[in-house]
Amino acid sequence: MNIDSLNWKILKCLQDNARQSNAAIGRKVGITSPAVSERIKKMEDAGIIKEYKTMVSPLDLGYQLKAIITLRAFMGKLKPFLEKVKTYDEVLNCYRITGNENIVMEVVLKNQTHLEQFIDQLIVYGETKTQIVLSHVVKYNDIKRLS
Repeated sequence: MNIDSLNWKILKCLQDNARQSNAAIGRKVGITSPAVSERIKKMEDAGIIKEYKTMVSPLDLGYQLKAIITLRAFMGKLKPFLEKVKTYDEVLNCYRITGNENIVMEVVLKNQTHLEQFIDQLIVYGETKTQIVLSHVVKYNDIKRLS
């Protein structure tokens, strides 16, 4: 599918606020609401737009700590961990990576005790390293048109 400049503008509008109306997007990009709707539908059908989500604030839900945890899996423990990690509510994102560690996770936790309990669950799968996140430098970087 061709992603022209209008489609890029529509994607940017959706990334800013996916709940805004097609009419509002149309006013911003200079086309009609039905044209916006048609372009969005085509991008959904082509798999460019995968889904729409609600961004939740962990801090406002009582999660005071955000951490990055890497895991170097013990022999034979990587595959079981890859299934288990899907069940942890604390894990926001989990990546399988190259290098000395096998896994990088972004997690949210209520406090240090919760962190300790969570690490205790992980150490049966491998060696962990934990870094506490102090602040976001780039919170969410939208996909931008590459020139």
